[in-house]
Amino acid sequence: MNLTDKVVLVTGGSGGLGEQICYEAAKKGAIVITCARRSDRIEEVKETCSQLSNKPAYAFPLDISDPDSVDELLEKVYTEIGRVDVLVNNAGFGIFDNFAEFDLKRAREMFEVNVLGMMVLTQRIVIEMLKQKRGHIINVASMAGKMATPKSTVYSATKFAVLGFSNALRLELKPAGIHVTTVNPGPISTSFFDKADPSGDYLASVGMFVLEPQKLATTIVRSMEHPRREINRPRVMEAASRFYTLFPHIGDFLAGGLFNRK
Repeated sequence: MNLTDKVVLVTGGSGGLGEQICYEAAKKGAIVITCARRSDRIEEVKETCSQLSNKPAYAFPLDISDPDSVDELLEKVYTEIGRVDVLVNNAGFGIFDNFAEFDLKRAREMFEVNVLGMMVLTQRIVIEMLKQKRGHIINVASMAGKMATPKSTVYSATKFAVLGFSNALRLELKPAGIHVTTVNPGPISTSFFDKADPSGDYLASVGMFVLEPQKLATTIVRSMEHPRREINRPRVMEAASRFYTLFPHIGDFLAGGLFNRK
């Protein structure tokens, strides 16, 4: 699919990976809709997208955990723009802690953002894509959804859910010509870890595995033109996740040792 004049909606587009996805899509000539709770930041992203694409760009506030906020967003999208060709479900957050000490109120919030809110938005847009008989859903999951590590109990659970949801949705929508891609990144150099690990120790300790958001965004946007089933980065963690499945005892050793830096 040529992205020129295609409408690309990105959640969690106020910074980090989501922001870079917006810019890379705009460079390809897409009409970008960036959504997040930080209305000041998405306005800045919108302006940059418009400059990069020489086309209109849009910024709409969104609290993905609130179904009313989702409804308000989509009313604006379908009234002002008319359609969504590509949906990138990037909004999400994580907290790393031992489960015995985990605040389950925060666990509910994580599921509402990472899983349930994503499902609500996706269902609304899929209904319209089925009418169009085309579209592309890109769900940003995590390597934590393939290979859990200590202190990631709740976060991994949400990403296992995203991965399972995406795999089933891909099969359901394939006959309608709608693509579903799952992105499973390892640690990314973004503000995600400001909340997930305020100490800053984790990101520093896994430096060799840390991804740059702009480079990953380029790969994701390329998949909009040439749809793929999955994008797994870094490749060493993809190999480890396959090993984890094939040889679970050795996989536990890797997950609890080499990749455990929290």
